[in-house]
Amino acid sequence: MSDTPVSPEKIKLLEERMKSLGIKNEDLEEKFIHAQGRGGQKVNKTSSCVYLKHTPSGIEVKCQKSRSRAANRFFARRMITDKLEESLLGEKSPSALRIEKIRKQKKKRTKRAREKTAK
Repeated sequence: MSDTPVSPEKIKLLEERMKSLGIKNEDLEEKFIHAQGRGGQKVNKTSSCVYLKHTPSGIEVKCQKSRSRAANRFFARRMITDKLEESLLGEKSPSALRIEKIRKQKKKRTKRAREKTAK
């Protein structure tokens, strides 16, 4: 991945993460398709939306966050590693732990709110 608007450090971290999960670039099927939604003539003329499929697991991702194809390639790879990590690690994945932390924080808030209204 060259000429990306994403910093080289982030690309290197993503590549290391993909390597640790056993994701190879050969296992990824990549297509570029027309994006949908706002963006005007630029979106209608260029194929900047990235479709990625991890063939061994069958996980599919479609990314059109940016108007830049290079940025979308990076984001799609990051999304597919997140999904694969979540499926492999389950409740121990970073995203699952982050969601659990938020759920606990909200639970504490509601408990405190009930105590305040009871007094």
